[in-house]
Amino acid sequence: MSGIALFMDLLRKNPSINGQTLHATGLYSATLAASSAAAYIAAGTPFASRALFGEKRFAFCDAAPTPSLSAGDYLTSLKTASETISRHDVLNYSTKEYSIELKPLFSAFQPRPFVMTTLRSFLLFYLPILVPKVEDDDNDDFLPDSSDDHVDLVVPFKKSVKQILRETSVVTTRRVLERLAVHHFSQRAAWKLLKDVPKSAMRKANRGMPFYTYFFCVSRTTFRGHFLGVAASWLVQVGIECYRYVRDVVNSNKSEDVDVDFDRSQQVKVLGKKVCGATVRCGASLVFASIGAGIGATVFRPSSGQSIGCLLGDMAGPIIVTFCFANVSHLEL
Repeated sequence: MSGIALFMDLLRKNPSINGQTLHATGLYSATLAASSAAAYIAAGTPFASRALFGEKRFAFCDAAPTPSLSAGDYLTSLKTASETISRHDVLNYSTKEYSIELKPLFSAFQPRPFVMTTLRSFLLFYLPILVPKVEDDDNDDFLPDSSDDHVDLVVPFKKSVKQILRETSVVTTRRVLERLAVHHFSQRAAWKLLKDVPKSAMRKANRGMPFYTYFFCVSRTTFRGHFLGVAASWLVQVGIECYRYVRDVVNSNKSEDVDVDFDRSQQVKVLGKKVCGATVRCGASLVFASIGAGIGATVFRPSSGQSIGCLLGDMAGPIIVTFCFANVSHLEL
Protein backbone atom coordinates (compact mmCIF):
# COMPACT_ATOMS: atom_id res chain seq x y z
CA MET A 1 0.00 0.00 0.00
CA SER A 2 2.81 2.43 0.71
CA GLY A 3 4.16 1.71 -2.78
CA ILE A 4 0.83 2.73 -4.31
CA ALA A 5 0.88 5.93 -2.28
CA LEU A 6 4.37 6.80 -3.51
CA PHE A 7 3.28 6.01 -7.06
CA MET A 8 0.32 8.41 -6.68
CA ASP A 9 2.65 11.07 -5.30
CA LEU A 10 4.92 10.65 -8.32
CA LEU A 11 1.97 11.09 -10.67
CA ARG A 12 0.88 14.20 -8.80
CA LYS A 13 4.36 15.78 -9.16
CA ASN A 14 4.75 14.91 -12.86
CA PRO A 15 3.84 18.04 -14.86
CA SER A 16 3.41 16.26 -18.19
CA ILE A 17 0.44 14.18 -17.02
CA ASN A 18 -2.64 16.27 -16.35
CA GLY A 19 -5.81 15.33 -14.63
CA GLN A 20 -7.63 14.47 -17.81
CA THR A 21 -5.06 11.80 -18.65
CA LEU A 22 -5.38 10.24 -15.25
CA HIS A 23 -9.17 10.22 -15.38
CA ALA A 24 -9.03 8.82 -18.91
CA THR A 25 -6.91 5.90 -17.76
CA GLY A 26 -9.28 5.21 -14.88
CA LEU A 27 -6.53 5.48 -12.33
CA TYR A 28 -8.54 7.61 -9.87
CA SER A 29 -11.04 5.01 -8.90
CA ALA A 30 -12.68 4.99 -5.55
CA THR A 31 -10.99 1.87 -4.31
CA LEU A 32 -7.52 3.12 -5.30
CA ALA A 33 -8.08 6.55 -3.76
CA ALA A 34 -9.31 5.11 -0.49
CA SER A 35 -6.53 2.57 -0.24
CA SER A 36 -3.86 5.12 -1.07
CA ALA A 37 -5.15 7.62 1.48
CA ALA A 38 -5.34 4.98 4.19
CA ALA A 39 -1.84 3.83 3.40
CA TYR A 40 -0.58 7.41 3.47
CA ILE A 41 -2.08 8.12 6.87
CA ALA A 42 -0.94 4.79 8.28
CA ALA A 43 2.55 5.36 6.98
CA GLY A 44 2.65 8.90 8.36
CA THR A 45 1.81 7.84 11.95
CA PRO A 46 4.92 7.01 13.91
CA PHE A 47 5.07 3.74 15.80
CA ALA A 48 5.62 5.46 19.16
CA SER A 49 2.46 7.58 18.86
CA ARG A 50 0.18 4.61 18.34
CA ALA A 51 -0.09 4.17 22.12
CA LEU A 52 -1.48 7.72 22.44
CA PHE A 53 -3.72 7.89 19.42
CA GLY A 54 -4.63 4.25 19.21
CA GLU A 55 -4.02 1.75 16.52
CA LYS A 56 -7.32 2.31 14.65
CA ARG A 57 -6.93 5.13 12.15
CA PHE A 58 -9.54 6.03 9.60
CA ALA A 59 -9.18 7.82 6.25
CA PHE A 60 -12.14 9.51 4.63
CA CYS A 61 -12.52 10.16 0.93
CA ASP A 62 -15.22 12.04 -0.92
CA ALA A 63 -15.15 9.63 -3.86
CA ALA A 64 -17.95 7.15 -3.97
CA PRO A 65 -17.15 3.48 -4.60
CA THR A 66 -17.38 2.28 -8.13
CA PRO A 67 -18.82 -1.21 -8.19
CA SER A 68 -18.25 -1.65 -11.93
CA LEU A 69 -14.41 -1.57 -11.56
CA SER A 70 -13.16 -5.12 -11.37
CA ALA A 71 -9.68 -6.43 -10.64
CA GLY A 72 -8.93 -6.80 -14.34
CA ASP A 73 -9.96 -3.20 -15.03
CA TYR A 74 -7.77 -2.04 -12.15
CA LEU A 75 -4.72 -3.83 -13.58
CA THR A 76 -5.48 -2.48 -17.04
CA SER A 77 -5.66 1.11 -15.76
CA LEU A 78 -2.42 0.69 -13.81
CA LYS A 79 -0.69 -0.73 -16.89
CA THR A 80 -1.94 2.14 -19.04
CA ALA A 81 -0.63 4.71 -16.56
CA SER A 82 2.78 3.03 -16.44
CA GLU A 83 2.96 3.03 -20.25
CA THR A 84 2.07 6.74 -20.27
CA ILE A 85 4.93 7.50 -17.90
CA SER A 86 7.37 5.33 -19.86
CA ARG A 87 6.61 7.38 -22.98
CA HIS A 88 7.70 10.52 -21.20
CA ASP A 89 10.74 12.33 -22.59
CA VAL A 90 12.72 11.85 -19.39
CA LEU A 91 12.77 8.09 -19.81
CA ASN A 92 13.67 8.09 -23.51
CA TYR A 93 17.42 7.40 -23.65
CA SER A 94 19.25 7.56 -27.01
CA THR A 95 21.82 4.81 -27.69
CA LYS A 96 24.42 4.80 -30.48
CA GLU A 97 24.02 2.09 -33.07
CA TYR A 98 27.10 0.42 -34.55
CA SER A 99 26.41 -0.76 -38.08
CA ILE A 100 28.95 -3.35 -39.26
CA GLU A 101 28.99 -4.44 -42.90
CA LEU A 102 31.21 -7.42 -43.65
CA LYS A 103 32.59 -7.80 -47.14
CA PRO A 104 32.48 -11.22 -48.85
CA LEU A 105 35.10 -13.70 -47.70
CA PHE A 106 36.54 -14.16 -51.19
CA SER A 107 36.21 -10.54 -52.29
CA ALA A 108 39.80 -10.61 -53.60
CA PHE A 109 38.69 -12.99 -56.37
CA GLN A 110 35.88 -10.79 -57.62
CA PRO A 111 36.37 -9.57 -61.22
CA ARG A 112 37.35 -5.95 -60.63
CA PRO A 113 39.76 -6.43 -57.66
CA PHE A 114 41.34 -9.50 -59.24
CA VAL A 115 41.93 -7.71 -62.56
CA MET A 116 43.50 -4.72 -60.78
CA THR A 117 45.78 -7.01 -58.76
CA THR A 118 46.83 -8.91 -61.89
CA LEU A 119 47.65 -5.75 -63.85
CA ARG A 120 49.62 -4.26 -60.98
CA SER A 121 51.63 -7.45 -60.48
CA PHE A 122 52.52 -7.90 -64.15
CA LEU A 123 53.47 -4.25 -64.57
CA LEU A 124 55.64 -4.45 -61.48
CA PHE A 125 57.84 -7.22 -62.91
CA TYR A 126 57.64 -6.61 -66.66
CA LEU A 127 58.30 -2.86 -66.76
CA PRO A 128 61.94 -3.21 -65.58
CA ILE A 129 62.55 -5.50 -68.58
CA LEU A 130 61.11 -3.04 -71.09
CA VAL A 131 62.98 0.03 -69.78
CA PRO A 132 66.54 -1.05 -70.84
CA LYS A 133 65.30 -1.69 -74.37
CA VAL A 134 64.14 1.89 -74.68
CA GLU A 135 67.53 3.15 -73.49
CA ASP A 136 69.45 0.92 -75.95
CA ASP A 137 67.54 2.24 -78.98
CA ASP A 138 69.67 5.41 -79.04
CA ASN A 139 72.91 3.45 -79.60
CA ASP A 140 71.71 1.15 -82.39
CA ASP A 141 73.79 3.02 -85.02
CA PHE A 142 77.01 2.58 -83.06
CA LEU A 143 76.64 -1.00 -81.83
CA PRO A 144 76.57 -4.21 -83.83
CA ASP A 145 73.39 -6.14 -84.31
CA SER A 146 72.37 -7.79 -81.01
CA SER A 147 69.73 -10.11 -82.35
CA ASP A 148 71.20 -12.99 -80.37
CA ASP A 149 70.15 -11.39 -77.05
CA HIS A 150 67.34 -13.35 -75.44
CA VAL A 151 65.02 -11.91 -72.81
CA ASP A 152 63.73 -14.40 -70.31
CA LEU A 153 59.99 -13.83 -69.84
CA VAL A 154 59.34 -16.90 -67.70
CA VAL A 155 60.96 -15.60 -64.51
CA PRO A 156 58.92 -12.35 -64.41
CA PHE A 157 55.80 -14.39 -65.12
CA LYS A 158 56.50 -16.65 -62.13
CA LYS A 159 57.18 -13.64 -59.92
CA SER A 160 53.94 -12.00 -61.06
CA VAL A 161 51.93 -15.13 -60.25
CA LYS A 162 53.55 -15.31 -56.81
CA GLN A 163 52.71 -11.64 -56.20
CA ILE A 164 49.09 -12.22 -57.20
CA LEU A 165 48.83 -15.17 -54.82
CA ARG A 166 50.44 -13.13 -52.04
CA GLU A 167 48.05 -10.17 -52.41
CA THR A 168 44.94 -12.32 -52.66
CA SER A 169 46.09 -14.27 -49.59
CA VAL A 170 46.51 -11.03 -47.65
CA VAL A 171 43.02 -9.81 -48.56
CA THR A 172 41.42 -13.17 -47.74
CA THR A 173 43.28 -13.33 -44.42
CA ARG A 174 41.98 -9.88 -43.57
CA ARG A 175 38.40 -10.99 -44.25
CA VAL A 176 38.93 -13.91 -41.88
CA LEU A 177 40.32 -11.57 -39.20
CA GLU A 178 37.31 -9.27 -39.64
CA ARG A 179 34.94 -12.15 -38.94
CA LEU A 180 36.97 -13.20 -35.92
CA ALA A 181 36.83 -9.62 -34.60
CA VAL A 182 33.04 -9.48 -35.03
CA HIS A 183 32.47 -12.80 -33.24
CA HIS A 184 35.00 -12.44 -30.40
CA PHE A 185 35.21 -8.68 -29.74
CA SER A 186 32.54 -6.33 -28.54
CA GLN A 187 30.34 -4.59 -31.08
CA ARG A 188 31.98 -1.23 -30.42
CA ALA A 189 35.54 -2.59 -30.80
CA ALA A 190 34.67 -4.47 -33.99
CA TRP A 191 33.02 -1.35 -35.40
CA LYS A 192 36.18 0.67 -34.79
CA LEU A 193 38.34 -1.95 -36.53
CA LEU A 194 36.00 -2.23 -39.53
CA LYS A 195 35.16 1.46 -39.86
CA ASP A 196 35.28 3.16 -43.26
CA VAL A 197 38.14 5.56 -42.54
CA PRO A 198 37.66 8.05 -45.46
CA LYS A 199 33.98 8.56 -44.54
CA SER A 200 34.96 8.94 -40.89
CA ALA A 201 37.51 11.62 -41.86
CA MET A 202 34.78 13.45 -43.76
CA ARG A 203 32.44 13.35 -40.76
CA LYS A 204 35.20 14.62 -38.46
CA ALA A 205 35.92 17.51 -40.85
CA ASN A 206 32.32 18.70 -40.55
CA ARG A 207 32.60 19.05 -36.77
CA GLY A 208 34.84 22.13 -36.88
CA MET A 209 37.73 20.71 -34.83
CA PRO A 210 41.10 22.48 -34.48
CA PHE A 211 43.65 21.19 -36.95
CA TYR A 212 45.80 19.41 -34.35
CA THR A 213 42.75 17.67 -32.84
CA TYR A 214 41.56 16.72 -36.30
CA PHE A 215 45.01 15.38 -37.22
CA PHE A 216 45.13 13.26 -34.06
CA CYS A 217 41.60 11.88 -34.52
CA VAL A 218 42.15 10.94 -38.18
CA SER A 219 45.51 9.31 -37.38
CA ARG A 220 43.98 7.31 -34.54
CA THR A 221 41.05 6.18 -36.67
CA THR A 222 43.41 5.19 -39.51
CA PHE A 223 45.57 3.24 -37.07
CA ARG A 224 42.56 1.23 -35.96
CA GLY A 225 41.11 0.75 -39.44
CA HIS A 226 44.46 -0.22 -40.99
CA PHE A 227 45.43 -2.61 -38.20
CA LEU A 228 43.69 -5.71 -39.58
CA GLY A 229 45.26 -5.21 -43.02
CA VAL A 230 48.75 -4.94 -41.55
CA ALA A 231 48.12 -7.95 -39.30
CA ALA A 232 47.01 -9.99 -42.32
CA SER A 233 50.14 -8.96 -44.23
CA TRP A 234 52.33 -9.93 -41.26
CA LEU A 235 50.66 -13.33 -40.98
CA VAL A 236 51.17 -14.03 -44.68
CA GLN A 237 54.85 -12.98 -44.58
CA VAL A 238 55.56 -15.06 -41.48
CA GLY A 239 53.71 -18.02 -43.01
CA ILE A 240 55.85 -17.80 -46.17
CA GLU A 241 59.06 -17.66 -44.13
CA CYS A 242 57.99 -20.65 -42.01
CA TYR A 243 57.19 -22.59 -45.18
CA ARG A 244 60.66 -21.83 -46.57
CA TYR A 245 62.25 -22.88 -43.28
CA VAL A 246 60.42 -26.22 -43.31
CA ARG A 247 61.36 -26.74 -46.95
CA ASP A 248 65.04 -26.07 -46.23
CA VAL A 249 64.97 -28.42 -43.23
CA VAL A 250 63.49 -31.21 -45.36
CA ASN A 251 66.07 -30.64 -48.09
CA SER A 252 68.93 -30.61 -45.56
CA ASN A 253 67.76 -33.91 -44.09
CA LYS A 254 67.92 -35.51 -47.52
CA SER A 255 71.48 -34.37 -48.15
CA GLU A 256 74.21 -36.33 -46.36
CA ASP A 257 77.17 -33.99 -46.86
CA VAL A 258 75.85 -31.14 -44.71
CA ASP A 259 76.18 -30.91 -40.93
CA VAL A 260 72.53 -31.10 -39.87
CA ASP A 261 72.90 -29.51 -36.41
CA PHE A 262 74.92 -26.57 -37.66
CA ASP A 263 72.61 -26.05 -40.62
CA ARG A 264 69.47 -26.05 -38.47
CA SER A 265 70.91 -23.55 -35.99
CA GLN A 266 71.78 -21.22 -38.82
CA GLN A 267 68.34 -21.63 -40.35
CA VAL A 268 66.66 -20.86 -37.03
CA LYS A 269 68.70 -17.66 -36.70
CA VAL A 270 67.82 -16.65 -40.25
CA LEU A 271 64.14 -17.37 -39.59
CA GLY A 272 64.21 -15.25 -36.43
CA LYS A 273 65.82 -12.36 -38.28
CA LYS A 274 63.26 -12.55 -41.07
CA VAL A 275 60.34 -12.64 -38.63
CA CYS A 276 61.75 -9.65 -36.73
CA GLY A 277 62.28 -7.81 -40.00
CA ALA A 278 58.70 -8.50 -41.10
CA THR A 279 57.41 -7.31 -37.72
CA VAL A 280 59.41 -4.07 -37.89
CA ARG A 281 58.34 -3.38 -41.48
CA CYS A 282 54.67 -4.00 -40.71
CA GLY A 283 54.82 -1.83 -37.60
CA ALA A 284 56.50 0.97 -39.56
CA SER A 285 53.87 0.61 -42.28
CA LEU A 286 51.07 0.98 -39.73
CA VAL A 287 52.61 3.98 -37.98
CA PHE A 288 53.60 5.87 -41.14
CA ALA A 289 50.25 5.14 -42.78
CA SER A 290 48.46 6.68 -39.79
CA ILE A 291 50.69 9.76 -39.82
CA GLY A 292 50.39 10.14 -43.60
CA ALA A 293 46.61 9.85 -43.41
CA GLY A 294 46.45 12.58 -40.78
CA ILE A 295 48.69 14.89 -42.83
CA GLY A 296 46.78 14.22 -46.06
CA ALA A 297 43.38 14.77 -44.46
CA THR A 298 44.58 18.01 -42.81
CA VAL A 299 46.35 19.55 -45.80
CA PHE A 300 44.15 18.27 -48.64
CA ARG A 301 40.55 17.10 -48.86
CA PRO A 302 39.47 14.89 -45.92
CA SER A 303 38.43 11.79 -47.87
CA SER A 304 40.88 11.68 -50.78
CA GLY A 305 43.72 13.18 -48.71
CA GLN A 306 43.29 10.48 -46.10
CA SER A 307 43.39 7.70 -48.72
CA ILE A 308 46.43 9.10 -50.55
CA GLY A 309 48.31 9.83 -47.32
CA CYS A 310 47.60 6.33 -46.00
CA LEU A 311 48.84 4.75 -49.25
CA LEU A 312 52.03 6.83 -49.36
CA GLY A 313 52.76 6.21 -45.69
CA ASP A 314 52.19 2.49 -46.12
CA MET A 315 54.72 2.40 -48.97
CA ALA A 316 57.27 4.76 -47.40
CA GLY A 317 57.31 3.25 -43.90
CA PRO A 318 59.18 0.00 -44.68
CA ILE A 319 61.58 1.82 -47.02
CA ILE A 320 62.49 4.41 -44.38
CA VAL A 321 62.97 1.78 -41.68
CA THR A 322 65.10 -0.43 -43.95
CA PHE A 323 67.25 2.55 -44.93
CA CYS A 324 67.74 3.56 -41.29
CA PHE A 325 68.67 0.01 -40.21
CA ALA A 326 71.08 -0.33 -43.13
CA ASN A 327 72.86 2.89 -42.14
CA VAL A 328 73.05 1.84 -38.50
CA SER A 329 74.51 -1.58 -39.36
CA HIS A 330 76.99 0.08 -41.74
CA LEU A 331 78.15 2.47 -39.02
CA GLU A 332 78.60 -0.44 -36.58
CA LEU A 333 80.75 -2.33 -39.07
